[in-house]
Amino acid sequence: MKAIVILGDGMADEPLEELGGKTPIEYANTPYMDWAASNGACGMLKTVPDGMVPGSDVANLSVLGYDPRECYTGRGPLEAVSRGIDFGEDAIAYRCNLVTIEDGVMADFSAGHITGDDGPRLIESLNKALPEGIRVYPGVSYRNLLILQGGKGSESAPPHDIVGQEIDPHVPKGPDREILLEAMNIAAEVFKDHPVNRERIARGEKPATGIWPWSGGKKPSMEPFKEKYGVSGGMISAVDLLNGIATLAGMEIITVPGATGFLDTDYMAKAKYALEGLKRLDFIYMHVEAPDEAGHMGSIEEKVKAIERLDEAVGMILESTDAAIGILPDHPTPIRLKTHTSNPVPFIIVGRGRDRTTCYSEKEAAENGGFGLIEGDMFMKLLLGQTEKKE
Repeated sequence: MKAIVILGDGMADEPLEELGGKTPIEYANTPYMDWAASNGACGMLKTVPDGMVPGSDVANLSVLGYDPRECYTGRGPLEAVSRGIDFGEDAIAYRCNLVTIEDGVMADFSAGHITGDDGPRLIESLNKALPEGIRVYPGVSYRNLLILQGGKGSESAPPHDIVGQEIDPHVPKGPDREILLEAMNIAAEVFKDHPVNRERIARGEKPATGIWPWSGGKKPSMEPFKEKYGVSGGMISAVDLLNGIATLAGMEIITVPGATGFLDTDYMAKAKYALEGLKRLDFIYMHVEAPDEAGHMGSIEEKVKAIERLDEAVGMILESTDAAIGILPDHPTPIRLKTHTSNPVPFIIVGRGRDRTTCYSEKEAAENGGFGLIEGDMFMKLLLGQTEKKE
């Protein structure tokens, strides 16, 4: 039997007073996910091993059945692999956000979700001013990469975790601290009166006042997905991180027109391409970033809307295939916190038995899910029918 994962990044949440004590999943109109829950079986999945940061990198590796404690080196190298950047064995690849810092406070982790050629133009100017051995590669929107030759490593807070906080306690620490701080200071000077920022301010948009390198590491290695499970796999995502994981796992990268990695992504196009991919592959991983972005924004309205739009895509897939279907988030991104947590997430599997669940929600999966609470590496085996469910 073929199989598909439909993953709503950061979809899980906490009960909210504004929603009458319901979570966004409970509040949203999700007839197709509810049907899947009542006709399949649910459970709770622990995607973040104890002691690890609850990032999408760690959590998605777990959902795919890989142990992040063995193969994870950082977010930066996964995104570099996705983009085909050869950074060598002696280099460190850091994720590098364009950010807005105001009076020493992280005002926006995405520089107003900078779009178009604004980011690349800023980075082109920055690279001309950076010292030898360090280079920033422009990516999609605020998501860029910083490659440091001869790097030894550094730790800094993810910028989305410190919005509204003073940055000084969270800047890079460790062996690469001085060179990274130098690069950040150079960026602040280059961007200060840059034409791009003058244009953005004139349009009423937030300027990109600096860069923020984080989650760096050396190139990792992973067991090929086909060798691990005996099935061919494909990845649908507009996020470099997921495509980097897929590249290392030897999965096919399926590009979808209209997939943006933001709230305006084309959900139905992703579902259509997922169904087409299942005709030639055994397994498809369909990743949708929008619920996570809404969570980081702290927008209840946008998160509910993202979940409802994802449900429509779930409906198209349910009506068009008899493949086993897994539906879940990778981690919670609570509106209240605007960042990830490591709490277990609710999942559905259609095609591997039924339980007593009647709808899809965190509470229902925890209280009535037949799979119970399972570790990350068990989910993929259950979905692919390579183990029995937990009683």
